[in-house]
Amino acid sequence: MSSNTAPAVELRAGPREWFGLLALLLPVTLMTADLGVLWLATPYLTADLQPTSSQLLWTTDLYGFMTCGFLVVMGTLGDRIGRRRLLILGSLGVIAASVLAAYSTSPEMLIVARALLGVAGAAVLPSTLSLIIHMFKDDRQRATAIATWVTALSVGIAIGPVIGGVLLEHWWWGSVFLMGVPVMLVPVLLAPVLLPEYKDPGAGRLDLASVVLFLAAILPVVYGIKKFAEHGWSLANLAAIVIGAAFTVVFVRRQNSLETPLLDMRLFRTRAFTGALLTLLFGMMALNGVEYLVPQYLLVAGELTPLAAGLWLLPGAAGLIIGSQLTPVLAKRCRPAYVITAGLVVTLIGFWLTAVAGPDDSGIVPAAAGLAVIMFGVAPISVLGTALASGAAPPEKAGAASATGQTAYDLGLAFGIAVTGSVAVAVYRSGIADTAPAGIPAAAEEAARDTVGGAAKAAESLPQDVGEQLLTAAREAFTSGFHATAWVSAGMAVLTAVVALVLLRHIPAIGAGAAPDAAPESGEPTAGPASAASAAAREEPVTSA
Repeated sequence: MSSNTAPAVELRAGPREWFGLLALLLPVTLMTADLGVLWLATPYLTADLQPTSSQLLWTTDLYGFMTCGFLVVMGTLGDRIGRRRLLILGSLGVIAASVLAAYSTSPEMLIVARALLGVAGAAVLPSTLSLIIHMFKDDRQRATAIATWVTALSVGIAIGPVIGGVLLEHWWWGSVFLMGVPVMLVPVLLAPVLLPEYKDPGAGRLDLASVVLFLAAILPVVYGIKKFAEHGWSLANLAAIVIGAAFTVVFVRRQNSLETPLLDMRLFRTRAFTGALLTLLFGMMALNGVEYLVPQYLLVAGELTPLAAGLWLLPGAAGLIIGSQLTPVLAKRCRPAYVITAGLVVTLIGFWLTAVAGPDDSGIVPAAAGLAVIMFGVAPISVLGTALASGAAPPEKAGAASATGQTAYDLGLAFGIAVTGSVAVAVYRSGIADTAPAGIPAAAEEAARDTVGGAAKAAESLPQDVGEQLLTAAREAFTSGFHATAWVSAGMAVLTAVVALVLLRHIPAIGAGAAPDAAPESGEPTAGPASAASAAAREEPVTSA
């Protein structure tokens, strides 16, 4: 009897693993907290560095593009040099890039710092999750650890604006980046003591040509979208997107010819995997455009202090946490596609609330409440999307599938800012051109047309009454752009619901109607709430009805 129970006891994690989990949660929390504090700091760094609208878009979403561009690359690299080593190197990179961002003296310098932060973040995030899976071999403990990891992402969203508000109340905008320095020192110092090293002994070589092709497929498309945000459609913009599409074809052909590809394209042959990726992509696009603008709305239209704006963002984080905890319960009773669709229907109420918020402090409550409803409704996508992407792959491909799901998630967040941010900028410029006071200097008018921060800076050089008129016009134009973004995001939510229903409706409720996957030969238990439905998810090709 004792010989049968001994292995089960050995599987259970002890105090060292749980303390190691705490060391992993801190950098995860920082990754999302960094987004929140940047949104609050945007008006201040805009007034100081005076970036153009295009530079401002690069500053805010380049982090997400670089992260999603390097996730698969870093995941493959961690298999070769060790996950713990990659975590330490990534943490050191975050520290260095944070200092560079904090003391940036130009928009270009800040953009470079944000790009480096994205690359370093791509090394940290997959390392933390893969180490958790390696440390917690018991099914229940692993599920608890992964759920805690997901919660840490939501906690970062909650505390980021609050901490950022406190910092912006007392120091300059660059201080919000320095909060990452002590946080990232924790894994650097404690990882060698608390975390095990893990390498894949059977991993193939890293194909550098695939890395170059992968980036060449993404970056031209990003360039085309951003130039559209600044100047509208042009032949050069379309050429950039076509070039990106051409490199995508070359990348896919190379992956199909390699024995150990950077990304196994056979994963896309199943409806569940493709549907999960598209749901993550479009769902995060719908969320992030509004999520990016709400903090700025609270500062510009609501005229709140950074700390007060941060407190008003707490309901949104609470909505995400509650929705994330409720999703697995609902998914045990209803098909994942129906849970996701129901959540997206709920988001439409939130988008409507944000679309009726006024250009003054009367809109604070609708905007904050709308964001909370949106975050609650989008939660099933973030919880089930990645799980379904992982479950749709055979066990030996689960790592690549998870990394691809995270890439779709991050790319959706970044594209959400790029697309809806472009809409907001276009509406703002049109509005400020129509309502700006007549007779103001051309330089002031040009600055006001560029950004709200530019309008505030220009108002300081004008007579008080004219300056107030310019600020009022800027707030109204910004609010109009905010409303347009809400309606565009609502349309994306409807599109996401259609994708989920068409491509994911065949997957049964978690734990019902399908047999669980067989355990991997190594004895590692499969993880993720979709394991019971993953066999069914892999049965149907993407072309089936």
